[in-house]
Amino acid sequence: MLQTRMILKYMRKQRSLICGNKLLNLDSSRFKTSSASISTKSFKHQKSKKTENPSLKNQIEPHKLSSLFNEIREILGTQTVVTADENPYGPEKSVEAQLMGSSSCTGSVCENAKPSTELEMRNLHEDTQIQILVKRDVSPIVHKITEIVRSENDVISMEEQLEKAGFEYNEEVVDKVLKRCFKVTHLALRFFNWVKSRKGFSHTTATYNTMIYVAAETKKFRLVDELVEKMGRNSCPKNLKTWSILLSHFGNAKLIGKALFTFEQLKKFGYEPDLRAYKTLLSSLCNAGKADIALEYYNEMINKGLMLDAVMSGQLLKCLANSGNIAAVHKVGDDMIRVFCISENHVYGLMLKSFCIAGWITEALELIRDLKNKNVKLDSQFFVTLVKGLCRAERISDALEIVEIVEKRNGADEKLYAVLISAYLGENEISKALNLFQSMKDSGSLPTVSTYTNLMQHLFRVNEFQEAVNLYNEMTEIGVELDSVAATAVIAGYISQNRISEAWEVFENMKDKGIDFSRKSYTIFIKELSKVSRTNDIFKVLNEMKASKMVIGNNILQHVISYLERKGDMKNMNRIKLLQGVSKVHQENETPELDVSSQQGRNLELKENLERLSSALEMPEVASNSCSECDIHEICQILLSSTDWCLIQEQLKNYNIQFTPEIVMEVLRNFRLQGCVALQFFSWVGKQTNYRHSTESYNMAIKIAGQGKDFTQMRNLFSDMRRNGCLVTAHTWTIMIMQYGRTGLTDIAVRTFKEMKGSGCKPTDSTYKAVITSLCQKKGRRIDEAVKVFQEMIQVGCSPDKELIEAYLGCLCELGKLRDARSCTESLQKLGFSTPLTYSLYIRALCRARRLEEALALVNEVDDEQHVLNQYVYGSLVHGLLQKGQLEEALARIESMKHVGIHPTVHVYTSLIVYFFKEKQIGKALEIFEEMKDLDCQPTIVTYSALIRGYMNMGKVSDAWSVFHQMKKNGPSPDFKAYSMFISCLCRVGKSEEAIQLISEMLDTGIVPSTVNFRTVFYGLNREGKQDLAKTVIQMKLDVKNRRKLLT
Repeated sequence: MLQTRMILKYMRKQRSLICGNKLLNLDSSRFKTSSASISTKSFKHQKSKKTENPSLKNQIEPHKLSSLFNEIREILGTQTVVTADENPYGPEKSVEAQLMGSSSCTGSVCENAKPSTELEMRNLHEDTQIQILVKRDVSPIVHKITEIVRSENDVISMEEQLEKAGFEYNEEVVDKVLKRCFKVTHLALRFFNWVKSRKGFSHTTATYNTMIYVAAETKKFRLVDELVEKMGRNSCPKNLKTWSILLSHFGNAKLIGKALFTFEQLKKFGYEPDLRAYKTLLSSLCNAGKADIALEYYNEMINKGLMLDAVMSGQLLKCLANSGNIAAVHKVGDDMIRVFCISENHVYGLMLKSFCIAGWITEALELIRDLKNKNVKLDSQFFVTLVKGLCRAERISDALEIVEIVEKRNGADEKLYAVLISAYLGENEISKALNLFQSMKDSGSLPTVSTYTNLMQHLFRVNEFQEAVNLYNEMTEIGVELDSVAATAVIAGYISQNRISEAWEVFENMKDKGIDFSRKSYTIFIKELSKVSRTNDIFKVLNEMKASKMVIGNNILQHVISYLERKGDMKNMNRIKLLQGVSKVHQENETPELDVSSQQGRNLELKENLERLSSALEMPEVASNSCSECDIHEICQILLSSTDWCLIQEQLKNYNIQFTPEIVMEVLRNFRLQGCVALQFFSWVGKQTNYRHSTESYNMAIKIAGQGKDFTQMRNLFSDMRRNGCLVTAHTWTIMIMQYGRTGLTDIAVRTFKEMKGSGCKPTDSTYKAVITSLCQKKGRRIDEAVKVFQEMIQVGCSPDKELIEAYLGCLCELGKLRDARSCTESLQKLGFSTPLTYSLYIRALCRARRLEEALALVNEVDDEQHVLNQYVYGSLVHGLLQKGQLEEALARIESMKHVGIHPTVHVYTSLIVYFFKEKQIGKALEIFEEMKDLDCQPTIVTYSALIRGYMNMGKVSDAWSVFHQMKKNGPSPDFKAYSMFISCLCRVGKSEEAIQLISEMLDTGIVPSTVNFRTVFYGLNREGKQDLAKTVIQMKLDVKNRRKLLT
């Protein structure tokens, strides 16, 4: 074929391993299909339809659309809707069953549809099938080698250990070792490169295939290219499996250029692609939105007598519809009926669905009209699809009219109502959804469990708890069979209202009914329990997961750790960290096994970890029974009852209670903003008989003293802790370092860090984070020392988190230390951070430092995973372009991302709002804000802060206050940064008196105003000639200081 010759001609000019991104720039004419090849007698369409935008087209042709819609109403008035029971194949019969029952399908075509044995996409573990029954078992040797390879011993290198071990290596041993290193590509590669130097061993096609597979699975495509190139240099022939691995992985990664090149190379080397190969390529092209190229290969496949199944055909239809190639949709649909022997009803349903998803409402209505003219019976699923399309096109009133007509004729399917109810809920029209729900029941339709669940979730979300519970009770009364999603919604609703016993009751009832909860359900339970501070119940949920033999994922454990850290519950946090270590081992072992025997080598390790997990879960260090909420509340009331400490002491003595460290910690936590009272209580309770402070209670007191900048008392508590024989942990040191650092006392923070190491206490991830953050912040910045500490952190095996990386890279980029920033990203990749993630963090830092050119150059460095990287950084690049005033370039980038299905994020919208306010285009800024809300993109604190700042800069103080009140009422609640920004803006425009109100609000909500906040208001009031009020602000500052420090 012409197109194939042109592709091959182009490819001969390239290197044997051409970069995928370059191939995407191939002249599109090489993949165009002539209009003659896609037109049929049944459906003649203008080619101009291909380039039209669906939403624009529907706006341009309102009269045509209205006329078509009226025709559809007439059709519904005369046509009986076929229900599922009237389907000629029956409600349960599959498309495959229809194919088997069809006599019109010729034998030769059906034979061609079977997957060719020549190019089966076989899994690598099939290599391990035993070919000879009597065969030497190499599993013990493989297990020992794998232990050495994966040990990552810092003292003796892997290569040295293997050299000393003196094992013999053959293809089978090497292949199995590589498969066991499935998720540690760098170790697999080290072994792969080392073993080729062994005497008597050389890599085979099988070992190369395994290494390529391992590299491709972890998306190391540059390594894949190098391995393929080495195969050629070493005269190691590529076989079917080689091409299969490459084609499958390039396609899954959306590296379309590489996938196309591989497919053509496959044919060049004499292998005839079979149905599976074509399906893999077509699926990749459709997922990437390359409709023209997909259509070309589809035609090539048809000419060879191969035929697609209904699933792949449906995927192709959606891709073509999204591209606007309406004629091609009809052509493929025609093939599905004539050539693939798929039933007309199923094909027309897929075509209708494709049009509706792509927003081609006119074409969808035209299709229904054509079906009426061809006397095709329309079943209920057609109208469900049409109603979905109308709702998606924001034509809910038309969709409602369709449902009403169907209801009058035959009785509307409950699915039709479900679609409309969901549409109303999507528009936040809960009352309309409930009214329609009632109409549905009045008409005799039984709502589905998903409809009930959808309504309940929205009612819980808007705090209509009782109405949501009523729906749940109604479901159980009328016998609607609940599923895990509905049960999860109800349980989460009860937890959100702190009605824990009722939540557990529902949970147990659901289990009795045989409902199994998913990991997602358990995650929701734990998050809701964290919000209402129920530690006991969180451990109970973890135990339930364990009892269900469900691996507790690292994301769940990390959430629990964060919750316990906020509470200061170090004992339980350490136990969860133990589980986190076990979880990582489990997740590693959940990866697909490439070697059947490799699982045996890990059984002992898994058993040991399961025992550790059991012991950790069965002994949760939750607050004892004596630590009741009633006791804690009473103690807090006593502490608040007077300002005279002598009277308070007397009341505490009279309150007969056995103090425990848990009770003390909870009281301290409640008085963390009133350090004076908290530390007085801490000192008093430490002198009581039968009581001794724990490490955790000391840590809490040290933290409170440091937060109040009472560093003398903080050090005294630390010395007292040592003197009383309490264990000084890394967490203790970290708290002190963090408190010094956050106030800009960097020298003392670093000195404390050195003192910690000198005492023999090993710094943790959190310790390094506290030190580096202190060294990077503007007050007390010492970047050279930060670089040294960061390098030390990496060398000792500690791993930085995202927050630390952003702060560190941000500081380096701001100061122009790009070589150190590059070194940081390389270190992160060695730690296992993916290439897109490390590059995205670096690019964001460059954009924030206004180094846009360097950021754009860095994006172009990444070849293999650029599509992933673009998703990560496109918001930062848009922000950087807008900072430079390059609006057109920013908008062009936004549009380019929309074309590949990535919609603007809240970050992008906020950047646009900031830009338009800066340019004094307040109308445009507000238009952007409304657009993001219409698209259900929830504004963040940063978004609202941008609006407030924009209004203030435009002199619209009342509008700024309106946004601030809206923010407090509907959420998210203002944080310290939002308050500080508003205070500065008010003082700058002569409204310092109003800023005093914000200072008071901050204190009421538990946010401590900074010295800068007080100073800003004080100077502002003096500038405005309001000296008396300025003195009041000074008094407020002194009161806050006195409340937070222990007075001596």
